[in-house]
Parts: sequence; C-alpha cells; structure tokens
Amino acid sequence: MRREAATVAGLLDDATARIAAALGLAHRDARLDARVLAAHVLGTDTAWLIAHDTDPLADTHVAAFESLLLRRLDGVPIAYLVGTREFYGRPFRVTPDVLIPRPDTELLVERALACIPSDQAVDVLDLGTGSGCIAITLALERPLARVAAVDRSTAALAIARRNADILNAHIEFLTSDWFAALAGRRFDLIVSNPPYVAAADPHLARGDVRFEPLTALAAGHDGLDDLRRLIRAACDHLKPGGALLLEHGYDQADAVIELLRQHGFEQTCTLRDLGGLNRVSGGRRPGGVGRACGYTCADVLPVINDDS
Repeated sequence: MRREAATVAGLLDDATARIAAALGLAHRDARLDARVLAAHVLGTDTAWLIAHDTDPLADTHVAAFESLLLRRLDGVPIAYLVGTREFYGRPFRVTPDVLIPRPDTELLVERALACIPSDQAVDVLDLGTGSGCIAITLALERPLARVAAVDRSTAALAIARRNADILNAHIEFLTSDWFAALAGRRFDLIVSNPPYVAAADPHLARGDVRFEPLTALAAGHDGLDDLRRLIRAACDHLKPGGALLLEHGYDQADAVIELLRQHGFEQTCTLRDLGGLNRVSGGRRPGGVGRACGYTCADVLPVINDDS
C-alpha cells in the first residue's frame, strides 16, 4: 500500500508537538521553530508555508527536515541549524564559532549610532566582534565612519569577514586579544559586547548557550574579568572626549559604572533593554567637546566629534 505523502501542515503540526515536548517551549515558540526549519529546507518563507499548508512534500524534503528537527530536539539552536540570524533588520551568517546575535544587543548599536555623527569620518572600534553584527551595522548605518573590529578567534573573524562581504560593509578586521594589536591607536568610540557571565552560572548549561563558544560567554568568577580589562585599558585608546559603550549583565550595571569612574570616565550612564533590564553602560574620556545625543538618560553621553 502506498504511503500518503506528508503535507506542510502535517509536518509542522508534528514538529511543533515534538519540539514543545522535548524543549519545554510554549506552543507558539515551538511552532515558530518548526516554521523556520521548514522554510529553510524548502527554500521559502512563512507566508508560503501558510498559503500551501495542504501541499504534499517530497520524501527528500521530509528527510532533510527530519534531520534538522532531530538536532533541534537535542537543543541545537535554530540559528546554527539554518546558518543565519537577523540583527538590526539584516541577515548575519552564524556558526558555533560565534555567539548568536540577540535583540538586546541592538540597544548597544542604537546607543552607538546616537553617538556617531552622520556627517563626519570618525574612528570606531568594536572589541570582540564575533559575527561582526555590531561593527557591520555601524558601518552600514554610518558610511563615513572608519570602523575597525577585532577578535582573538580567527574562526570568528572569518565569519565576520564573510558577513561584511555579503552585506558590502567596509571594515578593518584585526586578530587581537582585546587591545593587544592596537598599540598607539586611538578611537572616537569603542563598543563591545564582551563575555560577562560568571563561570559557575548554571545558565551556561541550559538552552542555546550550551552550544555557543564558552570563551565568548564566561569571564571569571563574577563575570567581570573582561569588563575590568577593557575599562582599564580603554582610555589609552580613546581620543579626548571619546566614548566607551559596553553591554553587560542585568545585575552588573553598578559594578561597571564604578569601574568606569575609577578609571577616569565622565558622564557615565546606564540604559535599559526592551525588557526593562540594565543592559548597556558607558562613559566619556575627559577632554574634547560634545553635543547632547538626545537620549533621555540622567547623564547623557555626547555625540562624538572629530576635532580632537
């Protein structure tokens, strides 16, 4: 007897139930995962899946989908399975060599863009660039900016370079352990989303982060090791009046602000992410002249200028 061909709807219904059960996801989130995997396998989009829910599927497509689904049931992140993740409205290629871009990091980008004038060629540095999503977005949104990006991982830099090529962004990429390869260079703005999770944090053994590079996540017993290093060295690589912006954990804002002040930064402030959590803190190196950047923050950072 001939087996009845699977349909789009049947495939999605079955996968949704299995993902929800295996990963403990809500039905809506499990359904989204199933749709992303199906769209990837079929080379289409969600709208097509909805419009063609009764269409039969070829056995080859069903087999390819099942292969990805089994890996998802083991917890492998969707972004690694399909090879891309959207960030600031653009697709970025990702592999297990880099962190998966997250919406919370868009706050860091928005803050940086508010500090970069659109009509001046200022120097910007992204430390620990990973997939390149921060540096590339800044370069595309501010074409006059001279953007450099560093990472100590050559594998991560390969991904970042590929993303820059695909998105036609002009970036200077350097292999460097933070500032190690940047002796004598100074920038108008330094941004970073460094590792900031405590090494013993139980969240490192849960969810998607189990599959992400640990060196890009954990930073010592309190998660502040790399933030301390960056803040301590940053003033030597900032022009007078230049700004430093850092993403950090929701409970690290006070510690980061204290470190910034200890190392001479002025106009320090912290901004909250979409969930209302403290997520980005920064300050300005003394000297230079800046204009208010328009953010409703108790102590706003100036817009960077290139006359210093």
